[in-house]
Amino acid sequence: MSLVAIVGRPNVGKSTLFNRLVGMRQAIVDETAGVTRDRHYGKCEWNGKEFSVVDTGGWTSDSDDVFEEAIRKQVVIAIEEADLILFMVEASTGITDYDAQIADLLRRCGKPVVLCVNKVDTGEKVFDSYQFYGLGLGEVWSISASNGSGTGDLLDEIIRMLPEDTSAENDHPELPHIAIVGKPNVGKSSLTNALLGEERNIVTPVAGTTRDSISTRYNKYGHDLMLVDTAGMRRKSKVNEDLEFYSVMRAIRAIEHADVCILMIDANAGLEAQDMSIFNLITRNRKGCVLVVNKWDLFKKESNTMKEYTQALRKRLAPFNDIPIIFTSVINKQRILDVLDAATHVYENYSRKIPTARLNEALLPEIENYPPPAWKGKYVKIKYVTQLPTRFPAFAFFCNLPQYVKEPYKRFLENKIRENFDLRGCPVQIFMRSK
Repeated sequence: MSLVAIVGRPNVGKSTLFNRLVGMRQAIVDETAGVTRDRHYGKCEWNGKEFSVVDTGGWTSDSDDVFEEAIRKQVVIAIEEADLILFMVEASTGITDYDAQIADLLRRCGKPVVLCVNKVDTGEKVFDSYQFYGLGLGEVWSISASNGSGTGDLLDEIIRMLPEDTSAENDHPELPHIAIVGKPNVGKSSLTNALLGEERNIVTPVAGTTRDSISTRYNKYGHDLMLVDTAGMRRKSKVNEDLEFYSVMRAIRAIEHADVCILMIDANAGLEAQDMSIFNLITRNRKGCVLVVNKWDLFKKESNTMKEYTQALRKRLAPFNDIPIIFTSVINKQRILDVLDAATHVYENYSRKIPTARLNEALLPEIENYPPPAWKGKYVKIKYVTQLPTRFPAFAFFCNLPQYVKEPYKRFLENKIRENFDLRGCPVQIFMRSK
């Protein structure tokens, strides 16, 4: 799947456009420059084509020099990772020094660039946008991210300019693709080295250096799979903003091209906010998941520590809480093969095709015992269920009034599917269709 990065100086409306593209208010929008600190990620669909969008956010700093350096780093990383750059400027302010510097980087990057002029809210302001042809980036697209005018034409242009998807998915498509993801310094590269039995070069992420996820065929101990290593983010010092941004963009790439993700966390740190954001990326992309708690040898233990730790994790991960959890010490090579066993089992669940007859035999009696609640005096009758031909487990329930089946009942159906069929570690999607 293609990745589009929105870049530009602070307070030009990047987050407003991001919210409009992904169709929800995910990013905080404010008049104050530099509100966006976290990196927001979402999916946009237009004319049947889906692509990922990353909002690179604004920066705050007291010093103009640091400010300039932060912008440069962010743009360089976005250029490196994205398939298309959406460069935003503002009509009323004209071309600023920061705009000129970013444009200079973009002209030399060799990636497709779409230049969009925001805050063109009235007809007269269209004339303000013509000056941006002076940036030398080709056609200028005038939009208003707040009221949506011009965004349709902008999306048409993005779809037209997006390169064909030539992703790593095409390497050995018959094999499971397992991605090891997580925060910096949780032991991702150590796990890869331990499994492969050799030291891999770890590249420190310096802005401007081209890096790819290392994809290696692993064929040992009865496993044959593609291991996608997203290491190269190991860093003991405090994670600064551009590094965090880099790791999120790298995680997006790895997750989108994987079948199953091994999410590694540090036992002593627990499941932190950044881990949860990576976990949310996995579920949003509908991928299988195995949770690995590394550095377990350093954790202070009592009699029921592992059981209590597992329960606390499952509580945090709810409602998707039937994920296999493995406690490892990669340095001591404890239970590292269990990680691959669990990932292979999740992949089997992920690619399982359940016959329609078995599905109906198991689920229709359950539905009969607990039918969907009536809505405005109308009763929903579910006739039959079938699995959809998607890469991940998705099921269609055919009924007379699909619009009256609400989320709580869909969760009930999902739980019944999980009870009857082994789908551990896999997200499940439920669709109601009219018969």
